[in-house]
Amino acid sequence: MNSLLLGLITGLLFGFLLQKGRVLRFDKQVGAMRLEDMTILKFMLSAILVGMVGIGLLNDLGALKISHKPMNLGAVLLGGFLFGAGWAVMGFCPGTSVGAIGEGRWHAIFALLGMIVGAAIYAELYPLLKSSVLAWKDYGKIGLPETLGVSRWIVIPIFWAGTIALFAWFEKRKL
Repeated sequence: MNSLLLGLITGLLFGFLLQKGRVLRFDKQVGAMRLEDMTILKFMLSAILVGMVGIGLLNDLGALKISHKPMNLGAVLLGGFLFGAGWAVMGFCPGTSVGAIGEGRWHAIFALLGMIVGAAIYAELYPLLKSSVLAWKDYGKIGLPETLGVSRWIVIPIFWAGTIALFAWFEKRKL
């Protein structure tokens, strides 16, 4: 299958799931930022759980090769700050902004435009950032299993168990 067509299909499926999971709703976005509604966190963790197993199996079967991006402290801190600030100001992350536009909420276009402008600014500032913030500590291409020195098939069930316990706690607290 053509990779562009596969990308379109998975993007549409992701958007459909975002909409059905109600994570595109403004009240869910604000609730997540105020730690009063864990719908978005539960949605993301569910996707991570499924992805961990799927990618691990595909890697073990030789259908793909896992290749981590370098764990660069400056890039993680800067990217996390900008992502969080944009989400807090606009109430959308990249996926939810496109999904909200798909639902006809046109105000989300400002979030999408902000991301495009931010990417352009980052591209212009990249030479300066490369020699400053992006030159901070680089831990190399690592993941949690490599850091712990264990198989991913030890990490995955522990992460699943912890996430299920967290979900139960959320439900008990009606989050």
